[in-house]
Amino acid sequence: MPRKVTKAIFPVAGLGTRFLPATKSIPKEIMTLVDRPLIQYAIDEARAAGIREFIFVTSRGKSALEDYFDHAPELEATLRRSGKKELLAVLKSTNMDSGAIAYIRQHKPLGLGHAVWCARRLIAPNEPFAVILPDDVIAAEKPCLRQMVEAYENTGGSMVAAMEVPPEKASAYGVLDVRENMGALVSVKGMVEKPAPGDAPSNLAVIGRYILSPKVLQNLSRIKSGAGGEIQLTDAIAREIAEGRDVWGFRFRGQRFDCGSKAGFLQATVAFGMAREDLRDDFIAYLHEVMALQKAAQ
Repeated sequence: MPRKVTKAIFPVAGLGTRFLPATKSIPKEIMTLVDRPLIQYAIDEARAAGIREFIFVTSRGKSALEDYFDHAPELEATLRRSGKKELLAVLKSTNMDSGAIAYIRQHKPLGLGHAVWCARRLIAPNEPFAVILPDDVIAAEKPCLRQMVEAYENTGGSMVAAMEVPPEKASAYGVLDVRENMGALVSVKGMVEKPAPGDAPSNLAVIGRYILSPKVLQNLSRIKSGAGGEIQLTDAIAREIAEGRDVWGFRFRGQRFDCGSKAGFLQATVAFGMAREDLRDDFIAYLHEVMALQKAAQ
């Protein structure tokens, strides 16, 4: 049986330029989806999958992200005095135990592969690890990474979350070259990062959840820049295949939202707002009203 996955890397060094001017003063990962920042969704998913150690790859200007996971004694005391037990419980759920979280700096924006490589000294030579991209928010009855961990217990190797995309959009993703399709699992014989239009080996795209062999970190140490002049994580995973080790694609059950884009963030806001019992009725009534006004204007 493969060793348990208990560590996760969160690459959060990006500047979030697509959300300027908001990201001029706050990290993109702190932007709020309904009433929780994006990073909280990622942390909750990791915890549900059994992750106990959290490694953040950050950059200059991310101090608000670090502060978010710290204790807030004055605020907790105020809520306690006011008898606001539910809010106090919500607040405490955002705290991280001492030693559970580590911060590593990525000084130059050299790509996702480089960001993961920056955390190499915190991963043991025989230790599998997860990578979670907070931009990819996944609504699922069973959290995506937990689905993957359960599948990984039977496969070992390395595993990437995958979803089908329209062929014309495949060039925006890392794309799997499938050896064998086994339903939720696919055996992978190759990976191509951002293939040219029409050259994608499939329409099965890699999205921001990974369970990786520590050998991937060794591969990253040897890889030169690839697509876009960056060090690509998919190239390091593809080397695992070339060297005869197993790589799997996992079709997760759930809906992925690209919260790195404005449209995706708005779509996620609607979906998560409608899923909340305390917001659903008023929100749906408002959306119906907006649609009726649009139809009347036409």
